[in-house]
Amino acid sequence: MNNILSTSVIRFIILVLVQVLICSNINFLGYINPYIYIIFILLFPLKNNRLLLLISSFLIGLTIDVFLDSGGVHAAACVTAAYARPVILKYAFGMLYEHQNIRFGNAELGSLIGYVSIFTIIHHIVLFSLEVFNIFNILVILQKALFSSIFTIILSVLIIIIFSRNSK
Repeated sequence: MNNILSTSVIRFIILVLVQVLICSNINFLGYINPYIYIIFILLFPLKNNRLLLLISSFLIGLTIDVFLDSGGVHAAACVTAAYARPVILKYAFGMLYEHQNIRFGNAELGSLIGYVSIFTIIHHIVLFSLEVFNIFNILVILQKALFSSIFTIILSVLIIIIFSRNSK
């Protein structure tokens, strides 16, 4: 249990630092920005308490909001995506999730990409809807969500594969 806690804390700190110092300064074409800090929520241990997942998701979102001065949109998007996480896991992994037997580093690539994609799209739609907060700019919201999601999905899957394979 202590090893899982220390791994989660280290992952939290590293992802926040990478997001704030590197990824938030990438602004390709004005609306493409990777949000890799969601890897923390994606890889959160399955067997832990769901309340702990929601609190941790809120804390990582709030930490990003504090550094980026974004007024709580990241915290809201993280909590929403974390709340939907069990349904997404069941859809992407099926029986492996039912038996709590998922190892993200050993998962089939299709299941992993499906899980990361659905989670990221939910997170980004909520994030950009709250950021823009105008129904008349729905095309801007969808454009930002789509392109940032593509970039985030590619980076997230690569990071999960690279670091999960090395940790064996």
